[in-house]
Amino acid sequence: MKTRMTIRNRIRKQYVRLLCRLGWAIDIGTVSRNPASSLLSNFTPFRFTFRGKDFMSIESLLQGLKAKDIDKQNSIFSKVGKAAWRQGRKCKWWKEQRLYWQGHPMERMPAEYRNFIREAFYALAENTDYRQVLLSTGRKTLYHTIGKSDPTKTILTEEEFCTILTEIRTKLQTEK
Repeated sequence: MKTRMTIRNRIRKQYVRLLCRLGWAIDIGTVSRNPASSLLSNFTPFRFTFRGKDFMSIESLLQGLKAKDIDKQNSIFSKVGKAAWRQGRKCKWWKEQRLYWQGHPMERMPAEYRNFIREAFYALAENTDYRQVLLSTGRKTLYHTIGKSDPTKTILTEEEFCTILTEIRTKLQTEK
């Protein structure tokens, strides 16, 4: 079964790569001719404020959610990109499928969590530079093939990530 999934994933990645070469899609976080691919990565530093806290990248927020202890969480929140990722990956959130915002637990699967993440990305989209990068993708389909698809193993699946970004982009395009 695992071999079948691996083959399916390889074929999908090749398909997405072809769509990107044709100029119809962007695979976020991969090496690409389109600068938006790397700039839309969660690791890219874009300053934003969410619920009264300042962040240097969305990865800082996402990784910090894994920490139950508020001081540890705030320490992760203060990091940027890969530094936040390295610190957050030490937290074993998946054992209980629970994440935290300033000491308040959130279950990973319910709509409350998805709405929280959506709200965070909307806060990120208040950053003018981030907004311009997102709008520069036009109507291209967004992918994140290096992302995971199982929500019990990641705090943000490829589908969640790309759906939120597409939603924000569409809203920004209609506001113009």
